[in-house]
Amino acid sequence: MSEMISADLVDLDLSADTKEAAARALAERMVAQGRVTDLEGFLADVAAREAQMPTGLDGGIGIPHCRSTHATEPTLAFGRSAAGIDFGAPDGPADLIFLIAAPAGADDAHLTILSSLARQLMNAEFTDALRSVRDAATAAALIRGDEVPAEDGAQDGAQGAEGAAEGTEGAVGASEDTAAAPVAASAGAAAGSTAPAPGAAGTDGSAPAPGATAASGENRFRIVAVTSCPTGIAHTYMAAESLQNAGRSAGVELVVETQGSAGFTRLDPAVVAAADAVIFAHDVPVRDKDRFAGKPTVDVGVKAGINRPAELIAEVREKAARGEATAPAHGPATPVERAGDSTEGYGTKLRKWLMSGVSYMVPFVAAGGLLIALGFAIGGYKINKAPSVMDHFLWTQADSWGALLFQIGGVAFGFLVPVLAGYIAYGMADRPGLVPGFVGGAVSLTINAGFLGGLAAGLIAGGVVLAIQRVNIPAAWRGIMPVVVIPLISSAIVGFLMFVVIGKPIAGAQKGLTDWLNGLTGTNAILLGALLGLMMCFDLGGPVNKVAYTFATAGIAVSSPSDSAMKIMAAVMAAGMVPPLAMALATTVRGKLFTPTERENGKAAWVLGASFISEGAIPFAAADPLRVIPSSMVGGALTGALSMGFGATLRAPHGGIFVVPLIGNPFLYLVAIAAGVCVTTALVVLLKGMRKPAPESTATDPAGRQTPTPKETKQPVAA
Repeated sequence: MSEMISADLVDLDLSADTKEAAARALAERMVAQGRVTDLEGFLADVAAREAQMPTGLDGGIGIPHCRSTHATEPTLAFGRSAAGIDFGAPDGPADLIFLIAAPAGADDAHLTILSSLARQLMNAEFTDALRSVRDAATAAALIRGDEVPAEDGAQDGAQGAEGAAEGTEGAVGASEDTAAAPVAASAGAAAGSTAPAPGAAGTDGSAPAPGATAASGENRFRIVAVTSCPTGIAHTYMAAESLQNAGRSAGVELVVETQGSAGFTRLDPAVVAAADAVIFAHDVPVRDKDRFAGKPTVDVGVKAGINRPAELIAEVREKAARGEATAPAHGPATPVERAGDSTEGYGTKLRKWLMSGVSYMVPFVAAGGLLIALGFAIGGYKINKAPSVMDHFLWTQADSWGALLFQIGGVAFGFLVPVLAGYIAYGMADRPGLVPGFVGGAVSLTINAGFLGGLAAGLIAGGVVLAIQRVNIPAAWRGIMPVVVIPLISSAIVGFLMFVVIGKPIAGAQKGLTDWLNGLTGTNAILLGALLGLMMCFDLGGPVNKVAYTFATAGIAVSSPSDSAMKIMAAVMAAGMVPPLAMALATTVRGKLFTPTERENGKAAWVLGASFISEGAIPFAAADPLRVIPSSMVGGALTGALSMGFGATLRAPHGGIFVVPLIGNPFLYLVAIAAGVCVTTALVVLLKGMRKPAPESTATDPAGRQTPTPKETKQPVAA
């Protein structure tokens, strides 16, 4: 791998006055070196990461960073600002700015290099040296950990520069094991000392008074910590370094598990068992958090681990002295908690619970719907009246094969509502929620509460299980809770509520919705088609798109769907095909308006759009949302309205152009799609053509001359 940073990637006189301008100036250097292929796309990724959490740190440091498909290799650009730039740090502007670019598929070794650099930012000698260095080559050498010649460091702080270089050497090039493995910090010990021996702590559970130190390892206070951040490149490892330094100063043994992008090595269970307290400094859920249950715990964001580690250590020691401890865990985090953000609100979690059920239901919809549609195509429209293939099946008759496919599809459809309810409950309460969720979904089918009943049953089942898990159960009973007690009690409660309390009202609402859909004609049907088209194209596979798609699939998730339900399904699939097909057409007819990467994505978008995969337009929407998304919504609304107006029907919930033979009024259906694609393409081309061309960026050659860098280049060659 080429060097992560060179003199060409250093700007010691960064003149930018905003964080966006600073990121652009440094990213332009990466583009000039062939390290980044698409400037605007990369900056969009940087901005998206910055929106998650400010990247400014105390001590005048800004570390904008991201994973990006536009980065060809792990790269670092460094800028020094005389005036300072606001990156959101509590103590004010940053004068040292490090822009880190990690490829989306970077391997662990590359990410380890970046994490090692992040640790060095906690070294005061290292940052002081960078503030006093006089030329770009020396700054790059310091960051790489190269030996700095004495004449290059002959200035105020030269000794600090050489010391920082020595400290950095080997760290920036460290192996994955060195950087990612837990490191213990103790009084007077260097970073990287061994973890405390199991059983070395006192057995009485007492803790030393806050601030106390002990020379004996037997009495030394032990802390285990976990650090993590959304990207897992910088803050994760900076917090670990900061906590380890504070641990040495406080005279405690502190072992950190860094759950970063380079993977993580779990702390030895014996080390966790011997620990007196736990510190969580994280902005994403801690993996396997139940390992630490029952110990005094401080739980904060990752920045607190960087900015005030001494306070966290003092706080957790005080909790230990008071005998405070977290309650024993009833089990691992739920699927939503494992995949989400620790700061998510109830509304966000509710959406994820519902999407959990929908995501598991969709394959049943696709398989069952396509089988039923093929059954109709082979056996005719009366195939739903055929006798069971168990009683009548002739190998040489097409009708028998049509009936077989239709009846298999009907069996698959029978799982839809139970699977929906079961996996909503699973998203809320993990595996204990599956049994009551499936039972509630089956009851919903029994009482004709349908899709709405499945939603309610899943939420009720998850809530009931969570409530049962909060009850303090004697230790002797805990072994049978997940296999006997929780399934028994939760299923009984959910069944009672669905049969006796809320089942009938929901069944009535389901019938009312079905009757309303069946009564839609004329203008009302066209307006509904336009609305569904707008929803399908608003977030391209996101929550709004999934709501429209789920609404459509719920209507055909029966053996004999109504004509209105099949029209809705046709309109939804047609609108969902528009954005990727339109982006593919736009990159073909006006390729100069798009970057080389987008033109490549456009080739794939033909296939994705034809297959009804709306996500094929996401790269275009992410790079230029204000032009792409509104244009897509206009085209999708037109297609949805035309499809409904033409009376096109569809029994299959997926398949794109590959299920055209199963579509009612197929020619007009394709006309509706073509109209939406053309309108979206025209709007995108018009809007992109109206924007002012970006000025040519400049790059500095080795001789110090500025040379223009064209906006579009051929495939870059890695430096």
